[in-house]
Amino acid sequence: MMKGIYLLLGSNLGDRKEILKIARSHIGLSIGDIIHCSSIYATKAWGVEDQPDFLNQVVEVESEHTPEEILLQVNSIEEKLGRVRKIKWQSRIIDIDILYYGSLILNTQDLVIPHAENQNRNFVLAPMVEIAPDFVHPVFLRTQQQLLNTCTDGLEVKKLHIE
Repeated sequence: MMKGIYLLLGSNLGDRKEILKIARSHIGLSIGDIIHCSSIYATKAWGVEDQPDFLNQVVEVESEHTPEEILLQVNSIEEKLGRVRKIKWQSRIIDIDILYYGSLILNTQDLVIPHAENQNRNFVLAPMVEIAPDFVHPVFLRTQQQLLNTCTDGLEVKKLHIE
């Protein structure tokens, strides 16, 4: 079983809390056991800012699946929950990104691990720091806390106190 697989969940349409809950359930059934789950964070949209705020959460999964198999499962979960891909960074009912797969570095046409923008996004780093502050980025060789401390992303990330 591989640990240190971190996924970012995000939603800015519909009942966002419920959608994250349903996505976690699907992850547990089709990808692997969720062993850590961050709080939920509210953030302004990144990229295209004229859209509803996102709720984001990071989960750590323990899985026997390869990164490519996890990507297929992630895409299937997004499709089941109603995600439609038309425009980059558009509003979406669910978005699930593979942030890390342990210390693996992978760069293919379909999949880049670690996610290329992790170090540039507070909405990734804040929940990562909550559950894995000392996890080292395999490319930059810096912990999540160190990356957050130097991140230049100006978008506010607010931890919500909800279940």
